[in-house]
Amino acid sequence: MVKLANIGPNKRGIETRAKLLAAGAAEFHAHGFNGVGIDVITKAAGVPKGSFYNLFESKEAFAVEAIEHYFGIAEGKMLKFFDDNRTFAPLDRLRGYFRALIDHYVKLHFRRGCMLGNLTLEAADQSDFIREMLAANFRQWSATLAQAIKEAQTNGDIKNPTPASVLADFTLNSWEGALVRMKVEKSVAPLEEMTDVIFKSVLV
Repeated sequence: MVKLANIGPNKRGIETRAKLLAAGAAEFHAHGFNGVGIDVITKAAGVPKGSFYNLFESKEAFAVEAIEHYFGIAEGKMLKFFDDNRTFAPLDRLRGYFRALIDHYVKLHFRRGCMLGNLTLEAADQSDFIREMLAANFRQWSATLAQAIKEAQTNGDIKNPTPASVLADFTLNSWEGALVRMKVEKSVAPLEEMTDVIFKSVLV
């Protein structure tokens, strides 16, 4: 079993660890797991290279925690969006959430995509530990979507009797596939088409 981290025993170690995780998540998102070396990550974090191995067992172990760091931020933003828009119906919150994601990728000029999806394509076959973390985060993401879908089924806005968990998985799988097409086409069309089908033919 891979050892995830050697947590720094003092404030400086904790701060260094946080800098490395933030820098690593950004670099993995931009350039992938195989395209980024430890030296690039430490330089981006502004810390000595030796600090990395004082805190993390390996690049693989570091990637697992960087994925968790990335998803923690993304999940926090999602939960805040749903909470801030609690006055809207759950189906409208779902529409608004995906609309906000689309706007985000338009601003990025259709680059990067989702780090979870990117690393799934690149590294899931290379490392069971990375794969397991990616899978856990996808399950958590889907569960949050399922909660909103279930609320919409309860109030009658979604009459599709398919279990909310299945609808959430299908929606998330469709979104991740659309992001891949978005990147290769450099176009918003795959995202618009995906959400159009989901909200007109699936979540109905």
